[in-house]
Amino acid sequence: MRGVNAESQPVTPPGAPPTVAARLAVPAGMFAAVAGAFAYVGTVDPNQPGHYPVCPLYRFTGVYCPGCGGLRSAYSFVHGDFLAALQDNALAVIGYLGVAVLWTVWVVRSARGRPLRIDLGRVHLWTLGTLLLVFTVVRNSPFGGWLHP
Repeated sequence: MRGVNAESQPVTPPGAPPTVAARLAVPAGMFAAVAGAFAYVGTVDPNQPGHYPVCPLYRFTGVYCPGCGGLRSAYSFVHGDFLAALQDNALAVIGYLGVAVLWTVWVVRSARGRPLRIDLGRVHLWTLGTLLLVFTVVRNSPFGGWLHP
């Protein structure tokens, strides 16, 4: 019988468009990975020493990198303490929200059968790099103490 495999399930003909479930498999897998990482950080408190490695830049220079406080921020975010999350690493919280929006757009576009295209030009990349640099400089300056983790 043509079009049916041994288990009597219809076979998708070659070149047929993927099903909605197949199109959502990768975004769902990414969600599971990120949710698992946040669940782990929410369970294992980074405020307790010995669970996570110390930032090497901070350890050897005393300079906070843009990611310093990110684990504490994620821990506070998972526990609903958004003010503490902002205090630990404000840029990370903005990143969490940005990734959530981007993931939602990805799911909607995938469900509709349209690819997600992120075309970052030089201006976008330079702006992002400048934002990270300014954040790092301000949080390490005497007047940026409110950005220390």
